[in-house]
Amino acid sequence: MTETLLDKAQVARGHELLARLRDGMASVVLGQPQLVDLTAIALAARGHVLLEGLPGLGKTELVKALSRLLGLSFRRIQFTPDLLPTDVTGGPVLEEVDGRRRFVFQPGPLFAHCVLADEINRASPKTQAAMLEAMQERSVTVLGESSPLPDPFFVLATQNPIELEGTYPLPEAQLDRFLFKLEVPGVAEDVLTQIVRERRRGAAPDVARAMSEGELHELFAAVDGVFLPEAVARYIARLVAATHAGSPSCPEVIRGRVRHGASPRAAIGIAEAARAAALLAQRPNVDFSDVQAVAIPAIAHRIVLDHAARLDGMTARDVVAQLLEAIDPMGVGLPEGAR
Repeated sequence: MTETLLDKAQVARGHELLARLRDGMASVVLGQPQLVDLTAIALAARGHVLLEGLPGLGKTELVKALSRLLGLSFRRIQFTPDLLPTDVTGGPVLEEVDGRRRFVFQPGPLFAHCVLADEINRASPKTQAAMLEAMQERSVTVLGESSPLPDPFFVLATQNPIELEGTYPLPEAQLDRFLFKLEVPGVAEDVLTQIVRERRRGAAPDVARAMSEGELHELFAAVDGVFLPEAVARYIARLVAATHAGSPSCPEVIRGRVRHGASPRAAIGIAEAARAAALLAQRPNVDFSDVQAVAIPAIAHRIVLDHAARLDGMTARDVVAQLLEAIDPMGVGLPEGAR
């Protein structure tokens, strides 16, 4: 299939819609431009986002603001150790219909356009696993019957650092469903001063809807229309393949530090996110820089580090950063089989 570039008017329109979403979030979450940009990119790419940071840094406010900006239905699920899978997905309820009793599926809070999974790592792995089908297939199966979730469907989850008491590590299969894992850092002194002066009792400002339902789908169409050159697609493939120690493209700085590499879903996610990043930069085609801008949040949570890397004090983000430095976008200097 031959791809065609968006024309200037389509690029300008897509950029305007995406910038409108980004600016709306930036008015709520102060002093976090990279976090806001990457969240906007993920949503334009129709991906799920995992936000990690200490309590009180604005993770929940960001998600709530996003639902208001998009005018989408919103449900919040507070994950706790006693939460059951049916508390999330819904389940069968015995009802009397036409004089006969039968089980009728009662949708749970997962049936909304924008779902905030708050403190997702406080729930048991069994409950976390209930999200897998929803996040990948956009449907829920109960008693053998599948029910489609609303379109669009986004899961934006927050989690506290795993070192905090009462948390469970997310299963690798669930982490793989998140397009991005974004770290929410603390803010600088000047931003904190602004928050103290403007956010009385911690109340976030009201935000108006940024786009209609039709404009949201127009944004999705614009992202879909961004051209992905073959050279960039090969670069994405090399990056993901290089996270596996057995790959000929795996650089020496990675070998021995990664136990399990990223899945093909990572490559697909990078390609979609890079399209949205290109649109935010007002370009009709994906550039190597767009891939590099989204690679760390798209790959780091999908790899499992070897014990040696942990002993060296390295994080998954450090490893991916080294990977970006080691892999040439044009394939220069790689082994013959990796080109």
